[in-house]
Amino acid sequence: MIDTHSHIYDEAYDEDFSQVLERAKDAGVGKMVMPGIDSSYHERMMACARRLEGYAFPAIGLHPTSVEATWRQELQFVWDNYRPGEFVAIGEIGLDEHWSKEFLEEQKRVFEDQLTFAWEHDLPVIIHSRDSTEDIFDCLDRVDKPLRGVFHAFSGSYETYCRIKKHYGGFKIGVGGVVTYKNSHLAAFMDKVPLEDILLETDAPWLTPVPFRGKRNESGYIRYTAEKLALLKGIPFEEVDAVTTDNAQTMFGI
Repeated sequence: MIDTHSHIYDEAYDEDFSQVLERAKDAGVGKMVMPGIDSSYHERMMACARRLEGYAFPAIGLHPTSVEATWRQELQFVWDNYRPGEFVAIGEIGLDEHWSKEFLEEQKRVFEDQLTFAWEHDLPVIIHSRDSTEDIFDCLDRVDKPLRGVFHAFSGSYETYCRIKKHYGGFKIGVGGVVTYKNSHLAAFMDKVPLEDILLETDAPWLTPVPFRGKRNESGYIRYTAEKLALLKGIPFEEVDAVTTDNAQTMFGI
């Protein structure tokens, strides 16, 4: 399996990083993608990438919740620190209207600039979308490029998924621990989403799946998401593993 969204470089793992890594490998995680956040996390992520070369692959981007008064400097940091061949995606980028809309217009500009940058460098994008589906689509339409990537932590409806496939066919949806929750609406339509359109992810240390919900998430817990998908689709776990792994390898070139 490939965890396509792990913040394993986060401070949450400072005390037991090696054990977390071993548990991930024992659970069957063969590789992982580490999304960027902002300049304050960049060196931690890159140090982790050097330590786990060939196993953990970094992306670079400005997260929407980090778009504040210093957004110009933060965006310039992305341009200045991008190196061809060093990053597998532009992300985590997008819009977040859940916590605050104070810098929403700036979020949109930053998102669109990074989408264009990704297209110019032929890289996939990792999209963060929280309470902002229509605005995300508006930004994609304004950029109007043949982009590819993943809607991270997809929480939309089946109709939203269909809209993505119709208008933005280069995108897949990232499915993580939320699909295991008792009240998750995702479980109701996952049987209608082809495995070819799904990427496995954890968003570790957040969005922990059942049976560990409420505790710190780990990449190794991706197995519970894969097993839930297999159950919902009535197919073997091994098929979920094989197809989603191939999806990730193709998307990120890893």
